[in-house]
Amino acid sequence: MVLQQQDSVPVWGWGEAGTTVCAVGSWASQDTISAVVDDAGRWSLKLKTEVYGGPYTLHFFQAGFEEEGITLVDVMLGEVWLCSGQSNMEFSPANGIVNQAEEIGAANYSNLRFFSIEKRGSQSLQDDCKATWECCSPDVMQRRSAVAYFFGRHLYENLKIPIGLIVSAWGGSAAEVWIPKSSLPKMVDFPRIQQERKCPWWPVEPGTLYNSMIHPLLPYRIAGTIWYQGESNRDDPQSYFNLMKTLITSWRKGFQQDFPFYLVQIAPFNYQSKNNGPALIREAQAEIARQIPYTGLVVTNDVGDFNNIHPARKQEVGIRLANLALGDKYGRKEIPFESPCFEAMEIQKAKIRIRFSQPIVCKEKVINGFQIADEKGHFVQAHARIIGDDVIEVWAKAIKHPMAVRYCFDDATVGNLQGTNSLPVEPFRTDKK
Repeated sequence: MVLQQQDSVPVWGWGEAGTTVCAVGSWASQDTISAVVDDAGRWSLKLKTEVYGGPYTLHFFQAGFEEEGITLVDVMLGEVWLCSGQSNMEFSPANGIVNQAEEIGAANYSNLRFFSIEKRGSQSLQDDCKATWECCSPDVMQRRSAVAYFFGRHLYENLKIPIGLIVSAWGGSAAEVWIPKSSLPKMVDFPRIQQERKCPWWPVEPGTLYNSMIHPLLPYRIAGTIWYQGESNRDDPQSYFNLMKTLITSWRKGFQQDFPFYLVQIAPFNYQSKNNGPALIREAQAEIARQIPYTGLVVTNDVGDFNNIHPARKQEVGIRLANLALGDKYGRKEIPFESPCFEAMEIQKAKIRIRFSQPIVCKEKVINGFQIADEKGHFVQAHARIIGDDVIEVWAKAIKHPMAVRYCFDDATVGNLQGTNSLPVEPFRTDKK
């Protein structure tokens, strides 16, 4: 297992009411702590952890019986991350990734540990879950989350610290099933949505997966959370911002810490949507990263697959998440982690100039993904050219009086505009009301 380094880490369990449970970690063998089991048979205490290292032991025993009890071995102190969401987080290397055989064969990292929670829903809050800590090996890695693996591997290669990856993900799950039912926004018509999304392969009732796959973890100490989800909320994108705001707030409250929360924007795919839902989900994800403190966004509009909702390029996603954590949480500011985003527009006769948050480039002759609209809001495909470090000019011959611009603001357009840091430009529209 991995415990969060240099922290006060809660540990808990069950026993006979009135007895005293003691715990001692071999990193501080002189410091034994204790707690009395309450009348519900539950106990909890906090262990102070030192700087990363290991392997250590963690010994639990009843007061007066130190030679007996339970001893956990191969315990590491390091950085612990929660990895959650739906199928693109759950997706394993065995299901198909780029350079599959080579990546699986090279996945020998004894200081990279997985704790993958069994998929199980519940109508009520649960105190326990089914999972086992596993050292990363080719056999383990190919069955676990690909995004979590590449995230953890990149963190380990840069920090040289043991990494614990708690994977709690279920394909097809919508955001509301990961939120405490008592905290859900009142303005959303969940009964209607629940009926429309009903499926035998994943739960749709709000709170179901929070109860069984998040609540049992509370209040384990973590360094942060990475989140890859949103596809299953595309039918009701207007509620997504508030749902995710509630999710982040409730998780931080439950874990009793304001940890960083990093989102992956859903990738391009031929959803054949009628409401432009995927683009609106991406817009909401970008707004979350801008408005909610200590959050961040990984843009993926250059690594999608028109015909596959589970794109095989999971390496880039995991590495970008890790670079976001390295730059934002761990202070490695020399590592680029922010995608360029739209900042301002200016109408220049029959053209519109767009300014971005940082310098941009295009490595191809033609810039893809732009549309421009007339006074009536009718959009057509547009030409674009870079006219300054962070400025692009957009136009279309058919539009004489342009009013708005969109970039990759649909289901599946793959963009080719990027920052000088090689990160893709965030999809956007200038006509948001």
